[in-house]
Amino acid sequence: MKLSHFGFDLPPELLAEYPSENRDESRLMVLNRKEQTIEHKQFKDLINYFDEDDVMILNNTKVFPARLYGNKEKTGARIEVFLLRELNEEQRLWDVLVDPARKIRIGNKLYFGEDESLVAEVIDNTTSRGRTLRFLYDGSYKEFRIKLNELGETPLPKYIKRDVEPEDEERYQTIFAKNEGAVAAPTAGLHFSKHLLKRLEIKGVNFAEVTLHVGLGTFNPVEVEDLSKHKMDSEEIKIGPQAVDIINTGIKERRRICAVGTTAMRTIESAVSSSGLLNEMDGWTNKFIFPPYDFSIANCMVTNFHTPKSTLLMMISAFAGHDFVMEAYQEAIKEKYKFYSYGDAMLII
Repeated sequence: MKLSHFGFDLPPELLAEYPSENRDESRLMVLNRKEQTIEHKQFKDLINYFDEDDVMILNNTKVFPARLYGNKEKTGARIEVFLLRELNEEQRLWDVLVDPARKIRIGNKLYFGEDESLVAEVIDNTTSRGRTLRFLYDGSYKEFRIKLNELGETPLPKYIKRDVEPEDEERYQTIFAKNEGAVAAPTAGLHFSKHLLKRLEIKGVNFAEVTLHVGLGTFNPVEVEDLSKHKMDSEEIKIGPQAVDIINTGIKERRRICAVGTTAMRTIESAVSSSGLLNEMDGWTNKFIFPPYDFSIANCMVTNFHTPKSTLLMMISAFAGHDFVMEAYQEAIKEKYKFYSYGDAMLII
């Protein structure tokens, strides 16, 4: 498969600026791989496709307020700093992206907050992900993290042109978010309401929680026509014994095993044993899934509608079949489904 196989024309008005009014009332397109059928539903209808002892795999990562605005020393120029990854807790070193990047050099200092109580110094300009900053702060590490949270804002994707609103803090987070560390939400999970989760639980569906801290690797554009040459940025994952037990029991009993989102799917596919079961894992993955690919764990997935030529669309195509997915996307455009982070959902069975 080549990069050009994943291009399509996406009308800009179909990029979702706001979430649906209620989480579980976004639209749901259901793709049946065996029958090659496409159905149009509401997200809460998802419950009708699951039975007792089926398994849903949720990514419980939590988004932190990763976008900060500071001022450059001397010139006072406004600089956006996007926190990507903490490199060293003790030294307060972070990998970041800065915008505008051309204005920032090694040794520059940036000041944050009205009282300028948080200062950062640029110490490396050459990392593949932008810059390395060292934060200078008088308080303890705990106080420093509180300060970062106070000054940071919800890192909505760049395609959303409006300002961050108070409701974004809640809506750009899944209701099962627990482990802080993501700079973007695992968006398929945003559609689950407390009510829907409760109904699934009552029906006997088992939930397995895994963690993948979504970094920008998930969204980095593919710039090579030959997909085998694309390198994914590494993202941190954790799969504990409880999740392994629930998922492997489901596999042995031939249940429906549903990965909620591309991040949950990448997590489990990064820890497959030689016998096709799931292993525990605590580490990093840079797994890039594109067609053709044999999936080992999940036989069903929930996902959002993705942008052209994205690694996410490539994974979906590997799971449901390239031609079927591209047909479904044309149908979604015709039916005016909303795309991307706050957009509508797809269930592939």
